[in-house]
Amino acid sequence: MENKNQPLTEALFYILLAVRKPIHGYGIIQEVEEMTGGRVSLGPGTLYGAINTLLERGWIVLYSAELGSRKKKEYVITAAGREAFAAEMARLRELARNGEKMEDGT
Repeated sequence: MENKNQPLTEALFYILLAVRKPIHGYGIIQEVEEMTGGRVSLGPGTLYGAINTLLERGWIVLYSAELGSRKKKEYVITAAGREAFAAEMARLRELARNGEKMEDGT
């Protein structure tokens, strides 16, 4: 079983965010680049490796696939994926709160 306290990689975080609605692989790449202002650019190898990881964890599912085409698969987040994403958001908020203590000098 996956450790729920394990931080998500940036790629996994943004892919989970992109699949909040059904979307295909190339759409994920475009969405992530748009969300990050081009800072994060997912290559096909990174993307499909991450998609396989997310499928194995049950965090995303295949939403639809065009018969006879590997390129037209759409993915969408599952309830378990939403839970993992929410846990990561809570972790990131804690990091930010604690980091602000440094800025405040407290």
